[in-house]
Amino acid sequence: MAMNNEIYTCDDPELGRFHVCVSTRARRLTFRAKEREFWVTIPVGASLSEVKRAIDSLRPRLRTLLDRAFTPPVIDLKYRIEAPCIRLSLETGTGSRFLLRRDGEEVRVVCPPDTDFADSGRQEWLRQVVTEALRRRAKEVLPLRLEMLARSNGLTYSAVKINSSAGRWGSCSGRGSINLSLYLMLLPLHLIDYVLLHELAHTREMNHGPRFWALLDRMTGGRARALRDELRQYHCSLF
Repeated sequence: MAMNNEIYTCDDPELGRFHVCVSTRARRLTFRAKEREFWVTIPVGASLSEVKRAIDSLRPRLRTLLDRAFTPPVIDLKYRIEAPCIRLSLETGTGSRFLLRRDGEEVRVVCPPDTDFADSGRQEWLRQVVTEALRRRAKEVLPLRLEMLARSNGLTYSAVKINSSAGRWGSCSGRGSINLSLYLMLLPLHLIDYVLLHELAHTREMNHGPRFWALLDRMTGGRARALRDELRQYHCSLF
């Protein structure tokens, strides 16, 4: 199906989000990476299936392009996560070891006074620490919230797992097994619920046809597409 000059989006499990726009001046597909997303310009008459085939054929090159275009934030004493379900910060301690302290939704990484935040190895280790803090919190929050929403809407699922996907917020298998990204912890509460309801809707309707959106509208008070559009403003990643 040919596309018009509107911007379309599609998500890839590995590479993340692609924004696709038709240009009357384009003669071929052009990919440009910006932060954690791709912008694709295509000629008139091209189809979304052509874009997806190009993504598959160029996957190694696009992965390199994405890495070069994105510089992760430095995790140091100024680094903060302020989200409804988790708050994380770093502070200087007096000992020679790193400590992780938790108090409900508050997570503090206590660092030795001589920590070298400019060291690339230390940055990679700190990214793993932050990711694991998100994973632990996600395992505490998301399964319980999913169960509550499923019961209140008369839906069932076979299993729920937390993963570190940076390409999609969630997925649902044909057997009703739901996978949720730990990065959901960075979203506002109403968007977390939207993602959970979206995957629950797939336990009954596996595609994104009219019946799927009708079901999701019933569960979101008629706001399914508005919530989908709001979710697109967020990145399914931390770094």
